Amino acid sequence: MRALRLGHHVQLLQGGQAYFPAMVRAIDLAAHEVRMETYIFEFDTSGQQVAAALMRAARRGLAVYVVMDGAGTPALSADWAQQFNDAGVHWHIFSPLGNLGWLIPNRWRRLHRKLCILDGRVAFCGGINVLDDFLDPNHGSLKEPRFDFAVRVTGPLVRDVHEVVSQFWWRVQTASNVRSRDFSAAWVALQEAVGLEWVDELQSIPLRVATANRGQSAKADLLLRDNLLNRSNIERAYRKAIAGARQEVIIANAYFLPGKKLRQALIHAVQRGVRVRLLLQGRYEYFMQFHAVRLVYGVLLQAGVEIYEYAPSFLHAKVAVVDGQWATVGSSNLDPLSLLLAREANVVVDDASFAGDLRDRLVQAMELHGLRVDPAHYAQRPWQQRLRDQLAYGLMRLGVFLTGNRY
Repeated sequence: MRALRLGHHVQLLQGGQAYFPAMVRAIDLAAHEVRMETYIFEFDTSGQQVAAALMRAARRGLAVYVVMDGAGTPALSADWAQQFNDAGVHWHIFSPLGNLGWLIPNRWRRLHRKLCILDGRVAFCGGINVLDDFLDPNHGSLKEPRFDFAVRVTGPLVRDVHEVVSQFWWRVQTASNVRSRDFSAAWVALQEAVGLEWVDELQSIPLRVATANRGQSAKADLLLRDNLLNRSNIERAYRKAIAGARQEVIIANAYFLPGKKLRQALIHAVQRGVRVRLLLQGRYEYFMQFHAVRLVYGVLLQAGVEIYEYAPSFLHAKVAVVDGQWATVGSSNLDPLSLLLAREANVVVDDASFAGDLRDRLVQAMELHGLRVDPAHYAQRPWQQRLRDQLAYGLMRLGVFLTGNRY
């Protein structure tokens, strides 16, 4: 794992109410190219605003590419597909599940990262889907906004984002073109993927950056999780940061089921005198994710880890702060699906100003909206709940086994 690089400006964005206006503004200012990857693209109020910005960019003559995951976004409506096509937006749905998709373990390898890159100069990365804060696809309207984060970044790691999304677009388009025997289109996609010279020219031009909530020339880097060269980068970064903690570890994670090494890292931190606090999902969303984690509560609580469950709405964040200096914001949950199967992207930042801002928001969420799990009450939970927890954990482990992974 390489050292973090200097020269980044990182702005913390909480929720879609901050994220979408910043992204739309950046798309409207783009002059050459827009590339986006997302798990969910929902054409609700927020999604329509993003879609409109993408179409405006395409009509201005920009190259606009959007990849959506086939599990999070099974299909585009005929109307929106036609609007994208008419405007000149290039779009692709990655690995549609089909009727039996979830029964095929290879189909569990999803595109879960949320990345957007503008002109090779400005990048967005985080956990926020193109989905309204007050809407849940499975549960309908929400009374309180979803709790989530993203970052807007300029600096050296932006080129890495561009290379990653460009290469992925080439891969999915090439596979699609080869299947349809359109080899000329496959060649064009390859040329687009490797044509990065204009990025160097744009990055040499000074860029005015918003001053609110950003690290000043912060150290940062992009961490990826894929099934080739970057199989454990994000988990190793977590473990390294936790192993170096001296005062405090705060993690907010929507789907939290850490493997043995990560659990041991948290326990060893507490044994060194580090205060470890976890802000986890408090509302029922999915059977396995909700119940499986509760089986590992016991060993963590016994070690002295503080666990808070977020109560007002769904927690979707995938962030952490260590010692008020190291922080990460991204798409990767700390569960087998994210750490072993899905394509993920996190930004890691070494900057006291940025980390302090994120820490303040997490502490406020725990103190005002988190319900602390009482070890005694947990130990006395009903046998029916224990059975559900055991069943969910067993199903999760079985799923990992079927994919050929160890966890």
